[in-house]
Amino acid sequence: MTLAELMERHRTLTGDSVGPPFFVPDPLLISFLNDAVAEAAIRGRLIHASAEPDACEIAVSAGDAVYPLHASLYELDHVAFRPDGQTRRCAVKQTSQEWLDANVADWRDAEGDPAYMIQGDASVRLVPRPARDGLLQLEGYRTPKTPMADPDDVPEISALHHLHLVEWSQFRHFSIQDSELYDPARAATSEAAFTAYFGPRPDADLRRISREDTPQVVSAFLP
Repeated sequence: MTLAELMERHRTLTGDSVGPPFFVPDPLLISFLNDAVAEAAIRGRLIHASAEPDACEIAVSAGDAVYPLHASLYELDHVAFRPDGQTRRCAVKQTSQEWLDANVADWRDAEGDPAYMIQGDASVRLVPRPARDGLLQLEGYRTPKTPMADPDDVPEISALHHLHLVEWSQFRHFSIQDSELYDPARAATSEAAFTAYFGPRPDADLRRISREDTPQVVSAFLP
């Protein structure tokens, strides 16, 4: 479905079809529908990135350990480092600062090819600190890179899911604190329908725990 078709469906289902002006103006409704696509992508892990240089490749410089992640990436399931001049990548294990403190001696001061990576909210930290230039290669789940704006734009998820996006926009619509719009019962029903289809939203702690699948052995970096 196009953005225009999703907007029409939303307005028909909510009764907000006589206008303009509408109770929910177009810019706000478009933001609700873009929120719906991002929410669906996170809950259902619907968009997997593996061969997108802008999101999946980070140029690594010797001596620099911290790098920003592409804004759309929220969960990584493969990380590797390929030194410049080489054709083969070496796997990098996702872990936590707490695990490194408990299991890897002097990890903050070590230099070499990265063996571990700590994923923060918007950046990654390589351990040990890279001693040579290379390429960090990532795969993982992301949200849409570009929001819908034009009437002919379509959501960046399978068309099979499009009809269910308006359940989220209805939830947002009926949650507006306005005497003409606010309807907590219909809001709750719409949110429940969206959750029943796409699943509950994993919180940040759950995503962190799921990616920190670390080996339970004591390690040390040799000088």
